[in-house]
Parts: sequence; structure tokens; C-alpha cells
Amino acid sequence: MITSVAMLAGAATAEESKLAQVLFNNVTIFDGKSRKLSPNMNVLVEANMIKTISKSSISAGEATVIDGEGRTLMPGMIENHAHLMLMGPSLPAMESMTTWEDFAIHGTKMAEMYLNQGFTTVRDAGGGNAGLQRAINSGMISGPRYYPSAAFIGGRGGHADFANYTAPIGESSNMSRLNMAVEADGRDEVLKVARNNFRMGASQLKVMQSGGVVSAFDPWQMDGRTSDEISAAVEVAEQYGTYVMAHSYKREAMVAALEAGVKSLEHGFMYDCKIGKLMEKKGAYITTNLTAFIPGLLDIPAVKNVPASFRKAKTAQLAFEDYLDNMRSCPAKRGFHTDCVGSVESCNKQIHHEQFLNGDFFDNHTALVAMTSVGGEIAAMTGDFMNPYPDGKLGVIEEGAYADILLIDGNPLEDLSVIGAHPKWFDAPTPPDSPVGIVLIMKDGVIHKNTL
Repeated sequence: MITSVAMLAGAATAEESKLAQVLFNNVTIFDGKSRKLSPNMNVLVEANMIKTISKSSISAGEATVIDGEGRTLMPGMIENHAHLMLMGPSLPAMESMTTWEDFAIHGTKMAEMYLNQGFTTVRDAGGGNAGLQRAINSGMISGPRYYPSAAFIGGRGGHADFANYTAPIGESSNMSRLNMAVEADGRDEVLKVARNNFRMGASQLKVMQSGGVVSAFDPWQMDGRTSDEISAAVEVAEQYGTYVMAHSYKREAMVAALEAGVKSLEHGFMYDCKIGKLMEKKGAYITTNLTAFIPGLLDIPAVKNVPASFRKAKTAQLAFEDYLDNMRSCPAKRGFHTDCVGSVESCNKQIHHEQFLNGDFFDNHTALVAMTSVGGEIAAMTGDFMNPYPDGKLGVIEEGAYADILLIDGNPLEDLSVIGAHPKWFDAPTPPDSPVGIVLIMKDGVIHKNTL
């Protein structure tokens, strides 16, 4: 049974919610970091925070008691690179045949899907403003904690230029009118749109530095931002106490981004050990969609049905072939990243295949850390002011952390399928509304799902 967050939130007064307690007895904890599980533990949640973790029994008065019967208790998962508002099937279709209602309805269904799959936090890497966040936080719709980046920031002919082929310079597009993607050429324009993104509720900024595969005008090899333009975005982000994430493919692009102050490299397909050392020096993170390294990438409709995109994808995969070996040899702080643009069902399948690839290419512990504690560290980079959830840690089971909790039938360190991971992508069966192995989902101290 999946219970409406709005109904549960509305069932108690603010004062009652503040005092509400839930006690998990006899659980085996994966804390988001450790390589070993901690058995026979008890966890007390008070309001929306984890208050006590103890091997000894916890006295909790009138708390709601849940007997875990030895099941695995772990942090809610974190998606670090999603596009909840972008339904596809292509960029031209979204530009010319989509209204704000289409985007909004798709975003609400994507938010609901992510929470049902056990993701209690999502960082939106471009296209979403604060409206979806307000609807989730108010209980109007169900969804994860939401960190929007607002409009992609790019240049004319770059990876954020979604305008029609014949659009004149300076003419607004469907995506720019909705502040989902903007052209900003030169330092002054970047300063203006970066400030506007924060005005629209961004938690962090997203700069399109390299080109892309499915976009129309840009070879993936291009460096689409000058150092001055990237520095302008970083300057504004730092004024707000937060950071910039950069869509960066090439090694040279990653170096330029890091030197300019970017704290989160997106994709980073030409990562190597020198980049890893520079990231460590700069305190930076990377998130990578691992589906880029499998043959199935060429089966995405937006790739295989567009000859130019198909050619770009083939050359890109050849150039990116060292990523996995480099990341294994010199591991960086890497967050979970799906990067789906498409229907809710197709994105659901892609999430579960991405989970599988994280375990298959690396190991289950590395996959789980990417999906939990590393994501929490990335969220914390938004600082005290722009972080919409500043009162506790995310992605960990610790005293004082937010009560974003999953209860799992099984051990995800041994088998990621218990949280939904699947070896197939496009030809996978339609996933269930929520993975059977996830028997309880708690977000912000409220039980969203409970099949015990």
C-alpha cells in the first residue's frame, strides 16, 4: 500500500507532528558508508529526524513501533542528475509541441515515481524551477526532496540551445519562456541569467560546457563556454553560498571547469587519474550516467532515429572507453546519475538499469554509496541559505540526520535487485509501482509506503 504524503501530513497538527515518534526495532543497518551491515540495531525517529540509534532497546513511550525482523534499514536513495520536467521524445518536440501543462503534469508523475522507487531526494540537473518543489513540500503532490537547477545555461548553438532551426538570434523559445533553458553569451549575460535562476528558486546552477549527443547544433567535442563565462556563473553561485555543476565531456573541459571553481562535473566521460587528483584538491564531485558505456545507448530513439546524433554517439563511445578503468584505478567521489529524458515508464526502467550497472561495473558497496552518502554530500554543497533542507544530513543513517529511510527485504550489499536493479534496459518488463523488496519508505519522518 502506498499512502499519500498529503493525507499523512494533513492527519496531524504541526504540534503533534513535532512530537510524533516511530521506533524501528531489530533492524540491520546500512548507514550509507560502511562496507559491513550492523545487525540487531534499534532506530528512533522523532518528528522528521533520526534521534537515537542503539544496540540496546530504546524506551519511546507512545511511539509507533515497527518490528524490522532483521531487515536492512538504509538511507533513502538520492538521484543526482535527473530532468523531471523533460518528457521527450525529443528536444524539437518539447520545443514546438509542448505546453507548460504538459511539462507540469509530467513533472508531477516523475516526482511520484521517484519516491515510489525509494528515492527520497532528487537533484534536477536542468529544466525544473521551484514550482515542483513547492508542490512537494506543501504536500500537494507526493515526491522526493527536490533540488532544482532552473534553466540550463548555455550559448548560442550549444547544448542548451533547444530553439527551432530557423529561430533568429535573440528570439525567445518555448524552453526559454518557461525558464527551462537559456542562451547566455558573454560574461554579462551569464551573470543576468544566473541571478534569474536563483530568483526562480534554483538550489545550484547548471552550465552547459561541452556539446552533446542528442542536441542539434553542437558536436560533443566542443568547449561551449569560455573560462570567463564559467567564472561568471561560479561568482554568482558563490554570492548565494552554493555551487555550479557543469556538463563536461572532454578532459580539457573538466580541467577548465574545475579551475574556474565548478564543484560538480556532470558526465565527465573522459575522466582520468589527473582529473581525480585535481577534483580532490578542489573538493569536487562527479556524476556519470553509466548507460553511456553500453551498446544500448545507440537504441535510444532520440539517438538512433537522428543520423547526426547516431554518428555523434558512436564517436563518443569510442572516446569514452577508458572511463571505467580510470574510475576503478583512481576513484573519485561519484554520485548516482540517470539523466533520463522520456516517459515515466522509460525513465523507471533506466533508473533500475543504472542501478544494476553501478554494481556490475564497480561493486554493490560502491553503488550504494553513490546512491546515498555521496549524494548527501552533494546536496550539502548548497549551503545554509540555498539548501531547501538545511537542518540535517541526507543519505546517511546517523543521529541528527533526516528521517529518510528504507526498510529492505534482503541485503543490498549482496543483491541490488532488492532495491529494483535490473540487468535489462529497454526490453525490461514494466517495473512495479514500487520495488517489492522495499517494504517501507519513509521520507521526512512520514511513512509513504508500508507493506509489512
